[in-house]
Order: sequence, then structure tokens, then C-alpha cells
Amino acid sequence: MRQVTGLLLILLLFPLLYVIQQGIVKEWNDSKQLQDSMHDTITLTEPFVPIPISMTDRDGRVFAEEYVEWRQPLTLDEIPLFARDLFLTSEDKGFFEHRGYDIAAIFRAFAVNAANDDLQQGGSTITQQVVRMRFLTNEKTYERKFKELLYAAELEKHASKEEILEMYMNEMFFGNQVYGIGAAATFYFSRPISELTHAEIAFLAAIPNNPSRYDPLKHFDKTKKRQELLLSVLANNDIISAEEATALQQEPIQLHVKRKANEHTMYSSYVLAELEKLIGRVEGFEHKIRQAKTDDEKQLHKDALKRRTAEVMTSGIQIETALHSKKQRSDEARMSALVTPKDLQAGAVVIDNVTKEIVSLYGGKDFQKGDFNRAYRAIRQPGSAMKPLLVYAPYLESGPYNERTPIDSSAICIGAYCPQNIGGYTYGTTTLKEAFRHSHNTAAVRLLRKVGIEKAFGYLQPFQFEHITKADYTYPAALGGFQVGVTPLELASAYSSFVDGTYVEPHAIRTVKSRSGDILYRWEEQPLEVWSPSTTATIRTLLEDVVVNGTGKGITYRTTYTGAKTGTTDRYKDLWVAGLNDAYTTAVWIGFDKPASIEKYSKVKIHLQAFNALSSESHP
Repeated sequence: MRQVTGLLLILLLFPLLYVIQQGIVKEWNDSKQLQDSMHDTITLTEPFVPIPISMTDRDGRVFAEEYVEWRQPLTLDEIPLFARDLFLTSEDKGFFEHRGYDIAAIFRAFAVNAANDDLQQGGSTITQQVVRMRFLTNEKTYERKFKELLYAAELEKHASKEEILEMYMNEMFFGNQVYGIGAAATFYFSRPISELTHAEIAFLAAIPNNPSRYDPLKHFDKTKKRQELLLSVLANNDIISAEEATALQQEPIQLHVKRKANEHTMYSSYVLAELEKLIGRVEGFEHKIRQAKTDDEKQLHKDALKRRTAEVMTSGIQIETALHSKKQRSDEARMSALVTPKDLQAGAVVIDNVTKEIVSLYGGKDFQKGDFNRAYRAIRQPGSAMKPLLVYAPYLESGPYNERTPIDSSAICIGAYCPQNIGGYTYGTTTLKEAFRHSHNTAAVRLLRKVGIEKAFGYLQPFQFEHITKADYTYPAALGGFQVGVTPLELASAYSSFVDGTYVEPHAIRTVKSRSGDILYRWEEQPLEVWSPSTTATIRTLLEDVVVNGTGKGITYRTTYTGAKTGTTDRYKDLWVAGLNDAYTTAVWIGFDKPASIEKYSKVKIHLQAFNALSSESHP
């Protein structure tokens, strides 16, 4: 009877054994396939991690940072031995002996964790933790754990122990969006790790075990308690003496949390826009966009440039700029105090006459990071502020003329186009100086016709006005009547040619450097002579006369020279003034974002007040 029962049991177990056997075969095959694919799935290239951008002003002071995660990767040699010993001793004492995983450590972790709730010990090796951070997720499943072991073994074949340890030290999470021991030092103590005490390093080492539980900003006491436990572990393993451990445990810890540099957002937002332009120029994207034969082809190159810029921006670059921080702060305050009426706005740019660099700019009232920056994005009709560039300087270049040359300012019609002077006044023959001083529209149109539209616009080519096209080659352009218009930055840049007759495109960026300090990008432009010495001298005289006797009366005469030209568009929708003194070239636009009359602000000469505020060399 027993034999029959046993036989029946064996027969009944056959299906179960078969299922188990099939499962084992499947697991074995999956494991073998996974191992066979390791060489394809693991690559030891640097993982994509966005490194912060820093911007410095002309004095080398960091004024802006762009980042979501705070990272400062270090080489293993830059990480103190004490910090390495802390993590090796507490996390993976057998790191230099195992091949990526340590089965004995997994069982040992169960015993340690059960006996001590405070000093948790994980079963994962440092190699496994690197694998988890780089290649896998943190989901708690047997499949993920199985992959983790295989990946760890494979990673040990590809990288040295030192390389793996360096990865680990740079990629650990320290809470508060901080990654890596180097970043943790500068975030929590505002000092590089090389300047931290052993007690401070041990305090940082307490965080990664459980960044939420040991967040020093929320649970300082818990973090301190774990630091003391870690120091005891070092003493128990003869890394330091018991006396040293006690002394370090008693050393007070004073946090000095890093505050994200976020000053001068008007300027920094432009710097990022200029960075894209710089990369496009240096790496040939700009040429490809210009040579594109179709809009689709042009857009492809623009998209490629944006991707390349994003790639550069996440590599941890340092951007050195020409920002004059004190002036920027002063200019922002003074401009905002002027444009207080509701919805009234302004955009302005100030350029250093010697270096031809952008030292400050005004993006608009109540400007916040990410807002529309009117300094370089507001495209408006320039009015008469365009006359020196498109009419008078080209006219002076076309013959032996000067400010005393007789000019016909009488009424003129070219076809159906009959320009009117301000106030509807008519004039006869005047001098060039008088026509310029009082901004005679009839004279400007007549001079443009005499020079020739094509020739006159040819003089604008070096300035690269982005929105001036062939459609603008008309006589109304003599009065600043364009299809779209210009920006304050473009107008200020063009006026800088009246400093000495030469032009080099003004920039905010001086150099772009890698994290290691190597120069990646810089502007390499040579000054181009656009105006003859005689034309330059005459235009400067005309601009000066406007300030002393013309529409620029109200501008404060500073140093040995001040000259400017005003501009007003139809129905007073825009107020402009552009000009220069010994120190700066400045352009200001004032108006509403949604165009409407600002005649009442014109009467109190708000644009001239703005010019005075920006062209001043005194700063609080």
C-alpha cells in the first residue's frame, strides 16, 4: 500500500517538477542573455548630468548661476583621503578585494541593521551603488537587484577601482539637489572640500545614507548623531585613534549654506542669448543659417544650434563678462524710478567706448528672470534717431561736405510720398547743422535721395540690423520708418561707431571657459573702419549741437564731450535717444509694449532723463 501511495505521489509531483525545471531554465537563459549583452548595455562614458553655469562680472565676482542640480565634480586626487576612508569603511570595507558584489556583506547587513537602528549598513557594494546611480533605477525588485549584481561585475571589468570610487564620490546624493562630495562641501559650508575640517567632512558623510532623514537643514541633530557614529566606526577600524574621534565628535559644526547667485537677471538673460550667437559664429552654424536655401533648411540649422548650445550649457561652463555690477545696479534703480507710470516700459543698453563692451542694460520695469528683455528683444521704429546712420553719415561720406554745407529743407514729394516736418513747419535753405539740430524731415528725405537708397543702406551692413530687409529700402526709412524696426542694443551698437569711426560688434561675453579653465569660446573680431575721420568728426559735432541747442536740450553735458540724437515715431508711440559721451555709448527706448501715445511723457523729456541716468559715471 505504501509503495502504491509513494508511486502516486511521485506521479503527481512530475508536473510540478517540470514547471520548476522550466522556470530554472528560463532564469538561466535570461541570466546568460543578460550577461552576454553586458558589453552592449554598459558604456563607461560620462553620464549626462547638467553641471552649473557660472557668470562673473568684470571684477571676477560671480553674479549669476544657472542650475537645477548643484554639482562640482572632482578628481579622486582632489578628494581628501579622510573622506575616502570614511565611505570605504562605512559602506564597503572589502571594496578593493571584491569583484563588484559581496555576498557575505549582504548577509552581514541583515545582522548589523537588526542590532542597530541608527547606523544602517547596506548590502550593496560601492560598485553596485555606482551601477544603480548610473545605469539602473532605485526600484526595489528582485529583477533590478539581479541586474545590479551582473552590471556591477561587468563594470569592474571596464573600470579600475579608483575610477569607480571617483564616480561614487561625485554622484552620491546629498539632499537639496546636491550631488557629489565636492558640491556638498561648497553647498553646506560654502568652502571647497580641501578647506574643510575632518569633523565637517564626517558631517557631510552622514547625509547620503538617507538624505531625507539626515538633511542637515531640517534634522541637524540627527545628522550630527550619525556623524559621531561614523567617527566611532573609523576609530574601531583603526583609521583614527579613539582620542581623535572624541575630539572630532566634540568639534562644533557651523553650516554656511550656499545661496544661489541670482543677481542682475536683465544682464544674465542677455548673456545666455549671446552665448548661442557666439557658439553659432565659432562653430559655423551662423554661416549655414545664412547660406540656407529654404526656410526648412534654415530651421534645421537653427534647431541644431539650439541643441549644441544646450549641450555646452550643461557641461559646466564659466562665462566671464564685461558687466559693471555697480553701474548695472545703479542703472536699474534709476530707470525703474523713471518709468513708474502704469504699463510704461523701457529698454536700454550702455556700451564702454574704450573696450566696446556692453557694461549694463535695462530689460524693463519689474523684470523677472525669464521675462521679455526689451534691451535686445524690443523691436520698434527708431524715428529720427536713425538719421545719423542712414542719412547724414552716408551723405558726408559721398562728398566734401561739412556742417556748414547748405541744405534744401523745403517741401518735397517723391511720387505720393510727401514727408512733413515736426509741427508742419516749412523751411527753405538751411545749413546741414541746422537741419540736423531741428531734425528736418524734408531735408533727410532729400539727402537720402541724393546719396541713393542702395548706397545709403550699404553703410548699415556692418551693423547687422537683424530686422532691416530689402522691403525697408524706401524713402520713409530716412525718418526711421521701417517695416519692423530695431532694438536698443542694435542702435547703441551702431552709434558706438561714432566714437572713432570704427566698428566692432559690442559684446557682453569676454570668454567662455570649461570647468578646468580652458578657453572654449571668445569673440575674435577686428575693428572695421566704417566712417572716415572727417565724417566721424562732423557727426560728433552735429550730435553735440543737438544736446546744446536742439532736441536734446535737457541732456546733461558731461566730461569733455556729450552728443546725442532723439527720435519720436508717429503719434508719439516711441521715444528714443541715442548718443555718447567720453565714457559710454547709450541708447534708450521708452514706450508701451502695446503701442500707444506717450506724448505727455515726451513733454517732460523722460527719455532725456533716462539718458542722463544711464550715461553717468557716478554710482552709489
